Amino acid sequence: MAALPQHLDLHLIRILYLLLVEKNVSRVALKLNQPQPSISASLRKLRELTGDPLLVRGARGMVPTQHGESLLAPAKRILDETENLFLKKQPFQPQNEARTFHIAAPDYLDSQFLPNLVALLRRGSPNSRVKIHSLGPGVDYVRLLSDGDMDLVIANWDEPPAHLHMSKLFEDPIICVMRADCPYALRTASDAMTLNDYLALPHVAPTQMLPGYQGVIDTYLETQGLQRNVAVESAYFGLIPYMLTQTDLVLTTGRQFVRFYERSMPLKSFAVPVKFPAMRFYQLWHERVHQAPEHKWLREQVAAAAKSLVK
Repeated sequence: MAALPQHLDLHLIRILYLLLVEKNVSRVALKLNQPQPSISASLRKLRELTGDPLLVRGARGMVPTQHGESLLAPAKRILDETENLFLKKQPFQPQNEARTFHIAAPDYLDSQFLPNLVALLRRGSPNSRVKIHSLGPGVDYVRLLSDGDMDLVIANWDEPPAHLHMSKLFEDPIICVMRADCPYALRTASDAMTLNDYLALPHVAPTQMLPGYQGVIDTYLETQGLQRNVAVESAYFGLIPYMLTQTDLVLTTGRQFVRFYERSMPLKSFAVPVKFPAMRFYQLWHERVHQAPEHKWLREQVAAAAKSLVK
């Protein structure tokens, strides 16, 4: 098999294609706005490269050789595919397209947020699939994002990785909550919890999301030289409100999360006697999908779901 030329000029392929279509050097020169001798020189070069005349004289002018005809389709395919390389991506049409979106999120998000998001995605792109992935201990979300196995990660971090794109979704003020008829709740007003009470009461806390990562509550307490009494750790954050109804445990979390469960459970909220910063939730994504139209649309839906939360 003959070796391919090291520097195959795309313009030469275009001349080859036009010569085989037009079968006339002069017309090709006019189409490309080039002098006829230049096109003739290109034809000589093409003949040298292919080892074939490509165009020969026929009864009514030039006609392609059999080998020349066999090159027409490959030449057109190369030109078409090259053009597609540099075409701008068409806008994402969510109603008509079917994509699979992978979103990772912890289960301690506001209880309305993910249902609202799924509803928006289903209405906006009914043919697409949505996969919600857990975000727990051992999940290397940075690698998943960079490898393309995850489109978006939603959570709260003090310092998210600097190389990822990030946009803020919402803030959730921190409060604590316990069973409404437990002895402490019965004798204490919602705004009367003292710091000593808060630290001494038995707390339930989510299991560490990442090894060595305490979570925003205990990390902040540590910066203040404080430590609370964590009696129970649970990997199932969504079950913690049900644990409260049967125990004397206290949960420290966002107000939005608590509000959902207060509607149906005998719970009582307290102002926390520690000046915790609000929990800040973000969406994170990788540079590899930053410009993709479908991912821009996805991030817009996530932002809209966050804005719809009741303050």
